[in-house]
Amino acid sequence: MSDSTFLMGAVAYDPKVITIWEGFRRWLLAQGLPFDFVLYSHYERQVEDLVDGRLAAAWNSPLAWLRSERLAAERGRSVRSAVMRDTDQDLTSVVVVRADSDVTSPADLAGRIVAVGAVDSPQATLIPLSHLRDAGLHPGEDVTVRRFDVGVGLHGDHVGGEREAARALVAGEVDAACMIDGNHLLFAQEGTLPAGGTRIVAQTVPYDHCTMTVVDTAPAELADRFVELLLSMSYADSEVRPLLDLEGLQVWKEGRSSGYGPLDRAVDATGFYDAKGQVTAAGYHP
Repeated sequence: MSDSTFLMGAVAYDPKVITIWEGFRRWLLAQGLPFDFVLYSHYERQVEDLVDGRLAAAWNSPLAWLRSERLAAERGRSVRSAVMRDTDQDLTSVVVVRADSDVTSPADLAGRIVAVGAVDSPQATLIPLSHLRDAGLHPGEDVTVRRFDVGVGLHGDHVGGEREAARALVAGEVDAACMIDGNHLLFAQEGTLPAGGTRIVAQTVPYDHCTMTVVDTAPAELADRFVELLLSMSYADSEVRPLLDLEGLQVWKEGRSSGYGPLDRAVDATGFYDAKGQVTAAGYHP
């Protein structure tokens, strides 16, 4: 990686990613930052390129952040959570049932079918199943898990699997479905879930979502300027406001690593990654 350009990676989970980062690139260049970005088809390669120093930064999913941390530590490197969206902090996932269900608590799900998103979705699979495990329900033993593997490799950024889990719940094919709390509201607004047709029977502890991850091999002065510029973006700026809307935020916030404990525990419990950051999840092929 050339020290003259600050190179960032992003995963193309949706066509809008191109619009977002092309727009941000124009704005950053206009502020004097030599910036460019590379798009990836999945997070695993992006994480490896970041830790190997081929990128200075990566717009990472929470799962990609954890792998970045583990891979970097194994190689004697370090990464930092530099910037997050205001919408990335203190989120929860929920387990929902139909309003007419006789399920009133997680314990009532014993012997039932629970729908989840893709195998690599923190919000719709890993974290909520970990929550059920903590409640004494072991996936695959006490409850049957029906997984909807849509967009595998995108770490749940493509909510297709999550939406299919919700549809299976409405169709009566499953007894409960897991999703992030914001999508529970979204699915009702868009009609995937009938308004007032579901109830929440379990809610996870808060956790954090995406983070701009900067590796220690990044040019320090450019990295600091990149972070400074993102934090300075104003929702009142007519040039960046449409891009912020597409990216789902109003303001960038300083990054933190304190909100990934629930996912870290879920990854360890399932063996999704090992302690060195190697992919060890059975059946996961991004």
